[in-house]
Parts: sequence; structure tokens; C-alpha cells
Amino acid sequence: MAAESFESLLKEAQSIKETNPGRAERIYQKILEESSKDQKAGPSNGNEQRLRDQEVALVKLGELYRDTKNAQGLAQVLLSSRSFMTSTAKAKTAKLIRTLLDFFNPIPDSKEIQTKVLQDNIEWARSEKRIFLKHSLEIRLVGLLLEAKRNGPAIQLIDTLLTELKRLDDKLVLTEVHLLESKVYRNIENLPKSKAALTSARTAANAIYCPPYLQAQLDLQSGILHADDKDYKTAYSYFYETFENLSAQSEEGEGGNALVPLKYMLLCKIMLNLPDDVTALLSLKLALKYSQLRDVECMRSIARAHKGRNLADFEKALREYHKELSSDSTIRTHLAALYDTLLEQNLLRIIEPYSVVEVEYVAQQVGQGRQSVEAKLSQMILDKVFHGVLDQGRGCLLVFEEAEADGAYDASIQTLQQVGKVVESLYEKATKVA
Repeated sequence: MAAESFESLLKEAQSIKETNPGRAERIYQKILEESSKDQKAGPSNGNEQRLRDQEVALVKLGELYRDTKNAQGLAQVLLSSRSFMTSTAKAKTAKLIRTLLDFFNPIPDSKEIQTKVLQDNIEWARSEKRIFLKHSLEIRLVGLLLEAKRNGPAIQLIDTLLTELKRLDDKLVLTEVHLLESKVYRNIENLPKSKAALTSARTAANAIYCPPYLQAQLDLQSGILHADDKDYKTAYSYFYETFENLSAQSEEGEGGNALVPLKYMLLCKIMLNLPDDVTALLSLKLALKYSQLRDVECMRSIARAHKGRNLADFEKALREYHKELSSDSTIRTHLAALYDTLLEQNLLRIIEPYSVVEVEYVAQQVGQGRQSVEAKLSQMILDKVFHGVLDQGRGCLLVFEEAEADGAYDASIQTLQQVGKVVESLYEKATKVA
């Protein structure tokens, strides 16, 4: 088929892809089928133009399946295009495969198919000895396993990748893999290994030019780990660096989701008991365009509830913005700790005037079930937040005054220690005289 025919077919498919997607699909497939015939026929005049047209048809077909949410069709495109991929340069092949794989992202419930396609293409890249493509696909597969919380297979794949990459000494890819390793270990709550992996990622990044987006991801992970250590002040500084970096990339048209670090910055202000700073932070020039989004409004509601020490408002915000607050594991974890602290403060405020108070009354005041309040009060007594005892027979809480420390016991112990030293000294002298 002539190059002119390919060009006219591409124009026809482009013009009808919205009104008649089925016809457009068949045209793209027809153009791609010609590629396998061209392979058998061998090189000829105009071959480069045909390859370019077939490349366009491949991407357009992928876009069509993306827009029609056809994950299975997209997977088939990746599988059937291998004969065409073999005839293109390795760098172009890698770019095409990555482009087609990106089309899976907007398709709902496509993670399983994407994982299978990735595994198939990794095997193909291995058999074709396309090492750099294999590593690129394996990194993407680790990302998918991380999203699916399949931490065991992710760690196994990371270990294999690190062994190969250290031989190749590819610092950029090594940085990406160590960063993924840090995220996986944080998922399984192994913070020491997560921090060690992040340190390795930063070490590798320092030896090369680190792209801005990757640097932002390193800073974001550093902030998350510092927040896990309750060092919210340092975490805030890392999140601010990430926010500025991603905002700059967004302005340059390079993408980058600056909303995530902004939410984490607001979270740090709340956890530092500085809810008033939330409003000031959202008045910054870079943050203004996000200030009306639900993801930001939910953090503003949490800040208001925290400022008023109002447990009911806090619970209302959790219910109203359940999707926004529960979808992010970092925010969910820290808000759970904040809720626990707020509940504790409310309980202390209620029982403070009493020496004996009914547990049922306390539960009514905080709007919680009696059983959960009783369990929380027991925990607070064990943690010595206040002194008291639960009388379950009467259903009451007995609150005691904090006993003043008696110094006589400590003084007696110190005296006996000094006497012991004197006796030991006398014994040593007596031994020398003898």
C-alpha cells in the first residue's frame, strides 16, 4: 500500500473517530496489518514514511481505546504491535510502549490488565535483550504493585532490579528504584529500612543531575517519613519545597500534582496546633488556585474543628469529606492520631470537675458509645494521663487527686547507697592491712 494511501486513511480515521469509532478502529488496524506485510517484503522506497504513518496509527488506535475505556483492546494493541516495534529504533520502541501504557491510566479497573501486559512486555524485552526497556517496564510494574499493596512481590522485584542496576551503575534509574523501595517499606511500616532506602536514593541523586520531578518526589517522601516521626516542623519544610517545585513544573506545562504536598502542609500546621496558619497558608499566591477545591476545604474544616476542640465538628468533617480524607493513607493515619488526642482532651475537660462521674454521662457529653469511652478511659488511666479507677459495678469513674511524690523513699535509697560505698571502702582497707 502506498504512503499516500496511508496518509489519506489516517485523515479519514481522524475525521470519523468520534462519530464512527468502529470504522476508525478498522482503518487503524488495516494500516498496522500492512506493517507485518512490509516486514516480510523487506525494505523498499518510502519505507521510512510508511513506518511514521504506522507509528501514528498505533498511537491513534491506543488513544481510541483509551477514550472508549477499552482496556482489553489496548492490551491487544501492545501485543500485536511487536512485529512493528522490532523494525523501529530501540529508543523509539521504548517511547511508544511507555505512551501506550500511559493510556491505561484513565481507564477504570484496568490495573490487573495493565499488570499482565507489563509482565508480558518485560518478558519480550528480556528475550530481545532490550535491557534498558526491561528496567523501565519493571520500575513501572513496581509502581503498580505498590498501588495494589502487593508489597512482597514488589520487594522481590526491587531486589532483582537493584542487583542489575548496581552492575550497570545507572544512577538515575537507581534513584527511582531506591525511592520506590522506601515507599514499599513504609507501606509495611518498616521505617528504618524505608529511611535507609531514601538515604540511598538521595546519595545516588547527588551524583547526577536529578530531574525536578524526581527531586520533588524525594522531598515528598522525606516529608512523609519526618511526619511519621512526629517531626512536623521539618516535614513542613520538605512539603513546602515539593509544593514550590511541582507548582513551577505545572506553570511550565510539565505536569506535577502540587495539591498533594499542599494538603500535607496544611496537615502539618494542624498537627503543630497552629490551625490559624491554615488560612494564612491558603492566601499564598501559589496556593490560591487550590483554595476552593474539596481536597483543601476538607483540611480547612478539620482545622476549624481542631481549633474549637470540637469533637462533633471533627466527626462531621470526617463524614462529609470521607472520600478526600480516607483515600490518602498519610492523612488518614495522622488524622486518626489527632482524633484520638482530641477525644482525650474532651474527656479530660468533662471529668475535670468531678471526683466521681457516671461513664454513661461522659459518653453522652462526647457523643460516643459507652463501651468505646470506657475503653478509652481505661487506656488513659494505664498511660497515667490522669489518676483514677473504673468501678464497673456502679458504672462510675472515680477520679483521684495526683499524689504528691514522697521524697523519703528516694532519700533512703541514696543513703543506703552511700553507706554501701563506705562499707566497701572499709573492707578494701581492712584487706590491705591484713
